[in-house]
Amino acid sequence: MHFASDNSGPALPQVMEALSAANRGFAMAYGSDAIMDEVRAQIRDLFEAPEAAVYLVATGTAANSLALATLGQSWQTVFCSSVAHIHMDECNAPEFYSGGAKLTLVGQDDKMTAAELRASIEGEETRGVHGPQRGPVSITQVTEFGTIYTLDEISALCDVAKSYDLPVHLDGARFANAMIALGCTPAEMTWKAGVDAVSFGGTKNGCMGVEAVIFFDPKHAWEFELRRKRGAHLFSKHRYLSAQMQAYLADNAWKEAAVKANANAAHLAGGLRSIDGVSFMYPPQANLMFVAMPRAMHKRLFAAGAEYHIWSGSLEGDDPNEMVEARLVCDWSISMDEINAFLDVARG
Repeated sequence: MHFASDNSGPALPQVMEALSAANRGFAMAYGSDAIMDEVRAQIRDLFEAPEAAVYLVATGTAANSLALATLGQSWQTVFCSSVAHIHMDECNAPEFYSGGAKLTLVGQDDKMTAAELRASIEGEETRGVHGPQRGPVSITQVTEFGTIYTLDEISALCDVAKSYDLPVHLDGARFANAMIALGCTPAEMTWKAGVDAVSFGGTKNGCMGVEAVIFFDPKHAWEFELRRKRGAHLFSKHRYLSAQMQAYLADNAWKEAAVKANANAAHLAGGLRSIDGVSFMYPPQANLMFVAMPRAMHKRLFAAGAEYHIWSGSLEGDDPNEMVEARLVCDWSISMDEINAFLDVARG
């Protein structure tokens, strides 16, 4: 009954098989391997972007930080939501890799609105040389609270950014989960809506550790290559990144994994809705959710071996009915038996 994170689950079998196959013989280093040529073609085809510059790194933090550093300047600010991963969970890596660019937090929730973004942009470049200049906009999809921007919402944010000639980055650590939930194509959720660069996640959805960085305008290619090398994220034995991504994309494995993860979460959410005393902080739309449950219910679940994170509140306290909030995440590998066992314990 493991619902702590989709980072905690296993890699897809075909990804591990691909790593084993890539481990035979010799291959050119630093991304010059033949597998990477195939990956580049796969991603360009998938995103309907034949000229896109495509790169691989091992972590989402590297993908986001290096992409934003490439899109902006050290004297600029990056606009993002108040709970964006780049703000809450990357130890100031975007600021570090950009050489000092700051973050401007937009709104008070996980999703920015176009009006909030415009107001935040208007609030910068008001002090001439003394203040930060306007820089990239970064959108998180799926958001940190498990909700999803619609295509219209992404387009509206991009329209605002473009009206100030600002580039847009999409943090897609859970890209596949959002795309499946929306029933759209990768192109529709990115460049067709106005996105300039995307961190295309693999790790949370079945890879061992690989993320793609995609620039739809190849003018950014050389700068990213330099920043990746200087930032110590250019793998010498790059074929092991390439092999993961190749297997992830082959035969729609990435889509199937996201379908499973989303379906697991939907089943879990449906079961929790049927239990008295359980409520959702945000409507679950992909594969993670934030749930308020009575303290006594949490204690039963942890005693039964469930693993997940308390988000707000404490298990310590005298009132067994006090609501305590938790984050629950489903990956592709969780079985229906595990979910049902969790629900049975929750029901008491």
